[in-house]
Amino acid sequence: MIDLSVKYMGFNLKNPIIIASSGLTDSVEKIKELEKNNAAAVVLKSLFEEQIMIDTYHRIKSSGSDYTDAFDYLNTYTKQHSISNYLKLISDAKKSVDIPIIASVNCASDSEWINFAGKIESAGADALEINVSFLPVDENISCTDYEKKYFSIIKKVKSKISIPLSLKMSYYSSGLAHLIKNLIWTDNVDSFVLFNRFYQPDIDIDNFKIRASNMFTSSNDISTSLRWIAILSGKLDAEFVATTGVHSGEDVIKQLLAGATAVQIASAIYKHGPEYISEILKSVEKWMINKNFSQLSDFRGKLKYNKELYNSAYERTQFLKYYGSE
Repeated sequence: MIDLSVKYMGFNLKNPIIIASSGLTDSVEKIKELEKNNAAAVVLKSLFEEQIMIDTYHRIKSSGSDYTDAFDYLNTYTKQHSISNYLKLISDAKKSVDIPIIASVNCASDSEWINFAGKIESAGADALEINVSFLPVDENISCTDYEKKYFSIIKKVKSKISIPLSLKMSYYSSGLAHLIKNLIWTDNVDSFVLFNRFYQPDIDIDNFKIRASNMFTSSNDISTSLRWIAILSGKLDAEFVATTGVHSGEDVIKQLLAGATAVQIASAIYKHGPEYISEILKSVEKWMINKNFSQLSDFRGKLKYNKELYNSAYERTQFLKYYGSE
C-alpha cells in the first residue's frame, strides 16, 4: 500500500500537496472543496500589509480631510476592518474542515501590524506563514540592511505567537544559503517556503504602457526552486517547501527527490480545478509503484546536493556542456 503522508511543521499531512496562498483559499466554500479533493493543508489568501496601507490612503483621500485625528481614525478603522474579516475567515474555516489552516501575512516591515499576529493564533490558525520578500531596488540600501529586516520581523512575530511559523521568501540575496543558515540558527522559523513569485511586469509596445505579464506559472518555472531546494536540503537541517512551477505529479516527484518536505501549488489548480489534486496524487502513486517505493521517505532527498556526486549539476551557472567546445 502506498503511503503519501508527510510530517510538516509538526502536522501529520495525508499527502505533500498544500494549496498556496491565493484566491483559491479566500473563502470557506473554496477551502471545503479543496479538502474534498484531497488537499492536505491550505495557506489562506494573504493579508497584505501594503494593501491595508493603500486602503487607508484611499479612505483618507475620499474623506477630504487632512486632520491628524481623521487620519488616525481611518487608519485604525481600515486595519481593524481588514483584520476582523481575516480572523473570521480563519475561525469559520477551522469549524468547517479538518485539514490544517495556515494563515498568511505578506509584510514589508516590522511595524505595528505584528500586534495582530497573536489574534491570528487566537482565531484558531494552526500555523502562520509570513511572506517577506524584498525586491532590492533601492540603491541606497545594502543587501545586509535588506536581510536584517527578515530577522527583525521574525523576532517580533515569534514574540506574539506560539504556533509554528513558516517563512516564504524570495531568492534575492547575495548570500542566500548563508542567510537561511543564520535564520535557522535563530530557532524561530519552522519551515522555509521557496520561493515567492513576484508580480511580473511587461511592456505594451503599441500603447506605451506597463502591464502585468502572465499571472500563472508553468512547469518551466520549476528550475529555480528545484535548484535551491536541492542545494539547501543537502547542506542544512531544515524543512523546505517548494513552490512556483509545480504543475504535475512529475513536478512533485522532482521536488521530493531534491529534498522538499512538501509542495505548494496554485496555478495548476486555477487552470484545472480542485479535482486536479487527485490526478497529481495518482500520478505520484503510479510512479512510486513503478519504482518499488512504498512511502515518500524512501526517495525524498535521493537527488539532493551531494558534494561528491551532484555539486556541479546544481552549482553550474553556464551551459558549458551545450555551448562550450568539445
